[in-house]
Amino acid sequence: MRVTTAIITALAIGLTSYAQNSPLSLEECRSMALVNNKNMKVAGQKVKTAGYQRKEAFAAYLPAIDFAGGYMYNQRDISIFSSDQMLPTKTFNPKTGSYEFNLVTNPATGEPIKGPDGQYVPETVALIPKDAMTYDIHNVFFGAVTLTQPVFMGGKIVAMNKLTHYAEDLAEALRDNEAENVIYAVDAAYWQVVSLKAKQRLATSYVSLLDSLDRNVGLMLKEGVATRADKLSVDVKLNAARVDLTKVDNGLVLSRMALAQLCGMPLDSPMLLADENIDDIDDTPLPARSYDMQQVYEQRPDLKALQMGINIAGQQKKVAMASMMPNLAVVGTYSFSNPNMFDGFSKKFKGAFSVGAMLTIPIWHWGGNYNKYKAAESEETVMKLKMQDAREMVDLQVRQASFRTQESVKTYNMTRVNQENADENLRTATLAFKEGVATADNVMEAQTAWLKAHSELIDALIDVHLCDTYLSKVLGTLN
Repeated sequence: MRVTTAIITALAIGLTSYAQNSPLSLEECRSMALVNNKNMKVAGQKVKTAGYQRKEAFAAYLPAIDFAGGYMYNQRDISIFSSDQMLPTKTFNPKTGSYEFNLVTNPATGEPIKGPDGQYVPETVALIPKDAMTYDIHNVFFGAVTLTQPVFMGGKIVAMNKLTHYAEDLAEALRDNEAENVIYAVDAAYWQVVSLKAKQRLATSYVSLLDSLDRNVGLMLKEGVATRADKLSVDVKLNAARVDLTKVDNGLVLSRMALAQLCGMPLDSPMLLADENIDDIDDTPLPARSYDMQQVYEQRPDLKALQMGINIAGQQKKVAMASMMPNLAVVGTYSFSNPNMFDGFSKKFKGAFSVGAMLTIPIWHWGGNYNKYKAAESEETVMKLKMQDAREMVDLQVRQASFRTQESVKTYNMTRVNQENADENLRTATLAFKEGVATADNVMEAQTAWLKAHSELIDALIDVHLCDTYLSKVLGTLN
């Protein structure tokens, strides 16, 4: 929450600066890029997705309530009997103390009489008409409300909750890693603009020096103390310097467009940067040669993502193990229908509750569940090996970035000394030319050396900033 607030605040400041056409700082460019970058937006949505999946997994702890209902049309009625039924009756016989069938008897012998089918002929019958046992089921409505409460699912629910929690952490780590990539890209584009702006000033100064020399050689040519070749040599240098200035101007425009695109601003926006007029850096101490690598491992978002991958693989292994464990759930249902048979056949809605338990025990699946578990175990081993390889690469990155940053600071200090010497050399050559003890070629050589020294100083200055940013990135301390 604090990070989001900080980004929004910085973005508001950046947009205000843009609206007022005031210089944008590096932090403001970073913030605008983080908010407008499409990959960052995708990463943010993935974090939201992982959060929803975590909540979905937690819901598995709670009872599930479902409703199912339907309607069915039947062509025919249903009848219990195929025809009218005549049932024999019984009369209580006090002599035997039991009920006996009422049968037709022979008056002479008193014996029951059998019919043609060999069955005794009842004297009285109870008639059950077929219509009385025929029911209208043309339109049947039915439904049920079911409550299912998991009791033991082999540890699957617990594992899925931990898995989705790690998945959310993974999405956040990947978002942070993407943020670092965006910041580094913005820094590179930002300092590219600063570098080209400095080289534009340098190229303009170089053109001015050559223009002044060209005028002086022209005057000397008129006075006969310089040759036509001297004038042509200076003209060639001056034209080449003007072409280089044009290239720098175009490069600066394109670099501003690239930075504007990264920041999510219009390509033709007049972006002014706070560090455009920078010509020096504070005394920067050399970075350390060694670091607490355990702390680096904990700070790097890419290593955090790999660790979350290991945790996820471990939970997937537990999910696979759960497929070999018994599952127990309690089920409660309220079912109803119309017509119903609870109190005879009635054409109205009526239902009843039922409660039970459901137990599932895997017995034999031809090794399918076991192989699924072993596959998940192998995947966990793969993730651990990737982590080991990544740590070794991080060690190498940190060492390389540290040495490169130290080298950039030393190079900057040396180029600053070279620049001071080139300034003094140009001053001396210009003075000697005015006094007639040096040629135009000597001055142009001094000017060329001056241009090279200043250009190398600008490159070294920008390299210090980029190396510092890259070192922070590989250390996991990039803000």
